[in-house]
Amino acid sequence: MALQFSLAFTTFLLLLSLFWLLKVWRRIKPQNKVQKLPPGPRKLPLIGNLHNLIGLLPHHALQQLAGDHGPLMHLQLGEISAIVVSSPRLAKEFMKTHDLAFAERPELLAPKIISYGGSDIAFSPYGDYWRQMRKVCMLELLSAKKVQSFSSIREEEISSLIESIHSSEGSPINFTENICSLTSTVVCRAAFGTKCKDQDEFTLLVMESSALAGGFDIADLFPSKKFLHVLSGLKFKLEKIHGKIDKILDKIIHDHRENPMSAETGNGELWKEDLVDVLLRLQQSGSLEFPITTNNIKAVILDMFGAGTDTSSTVIDWAMSEMMRQPRVLEKAQAEIRQAFDGKKRIHEKDIQNLNFLKFVIKETLRLHPPVAMLLPRECREPCEIDGYEIQLKTKVIVNAWAIGRDPALWHDAESFIPERFANSSIDFNGTHLEYIPFGAGRRMCPGITFGMANIELPLAQLLYHFDWELPGSMRPEDLDMTEFFGAVVRRKNNLHLVAAPYSPSE
Repeated sequence: MALQFSLAFTTFLLLLSLFWLLKVWRRIKPQNKVQKLPPGPRKLPLIGNLHNLIGLLPHHALQQLAGDHGPLMHLQLGEISAIVVSSPRLAKEFMKTHDLAFAERPELLAPKIISYGGSDIAFSPYGDYWRQMRKVCMLELLSAKKVQSFSSIREEEISSLIESIHSSEGSPINFTENICSLTSTVVCRAAFGTKCKDQDEFTLLVMESSALAGGFDIADLFPSKKFLHVLSGLKFKLEKIHGKIDKILDKIIHDHRENPMSAETGNGELWKEDLVDVLLRLQQSGSLEFPITTNNIKAVILDMFGAGTDTSSTVIDWAMSEMMRQPRVLEKAQAEIRQAFDGKKRIHEKDIQNLNFLKFVIKETLRLHPPVAMLLPRECREPCEIDGYEIQLKTKVIVNAWAIGRDPALWHDAESFIPERFANSSIDFNGTHLEYIPFGAGRRMCPGITFGMANIELPLAQLLYHFDWELPGSMRPEDLDMTEFFGAVVRRKNNLHLVAAPYSPSE
């Protein structure tokens, strides 16, 4: 009995001593500055911070939350641990300094279904396949030379649009629909070699899939709860859209294989090759380290179509909307163009390089209305310390480019449309100025900037040159609705309707 008591007492003393030593050790050891998570709003059980996003578009809600919790903020979005970045200094940490650690994409339902398992360029997992396809894209599909080879297509289609608007005879036109039709026709001809008879349906399907790909559906926020994928209806909608897209692409690829165009011209150029021809040539040549499948080709085509159509038309739509709200800017842009080209019936692509104010208008539009308001999300590939916080593996990273572009600490009168702010400024959208990142930065930066800008600059210049524009009826500039619709691309919620009065250049 005495022995048992002695053992028990000794054990108690040992435990007490260990407890005391542990407390002393904790006090004297150097404090680890790394905190597990950046600050963020209080979470609720199960849903985390989803309640903080209710009532506002996601990029607006995240901007407000960052105002309270800082430019590096942690949110628990259902099952997803997410970091929200809202400053250029921190954006540089994720997209430049530690770019490799955050080069992965999270798995989202929409690209997984629509883009053939995420085998496109935008959402493909980081690795050798992605590097190969990005290289193909930059050298074969979207090089400056290749984009320039499509200039005649752009000029022809813009001329057709101008003729169509002339025929409206002063009646209001649906500007949004006209621009979307223009860009989709240009991209169809560049990608497929001709106008696609299913073009309208294909464009609508791509835009529908974009609208469903915002990444904030319940299926993406609770990926392990497969029954929610069914209950939300997202999976069914995406599979239905994908089935229709796949049939159209199957026919296009089949036609190209059955009736291959002669790529070689007399002087050895490849100007007749459309984008499908290029991809099929690479597939058949066996020259790639990772052979590409037909589904890979389809996924890349969808990337090209989405970037060239949805993004470009949205930028033109917002640019015209902002100018209609600022008649001073509209008049100044038209004066520059008409002074440069007065007397000409048509403007060619090579003629617009010196239209500086037009370029400022486009830059300012991209600042206020980046097509992808929150850059395509990244995912942490390896634990990483950022700004004294530890970012864990698989953490989703959201860079709010929309909020950075409207930060009053970075931009004077940040909410106002002032193209002149870019005069005498070296700031550009090439990914080196992190306060201005409409196309992202780093390894996963958008590779289609040259293609996209070509589909923006010439159409906008032509439309401003050939027409005087007014709002319909008695609508005043301040009455113009600027409400956004959130998806993978942030468009106008309601289409823009305008009245066009033909301008006659002096001879």
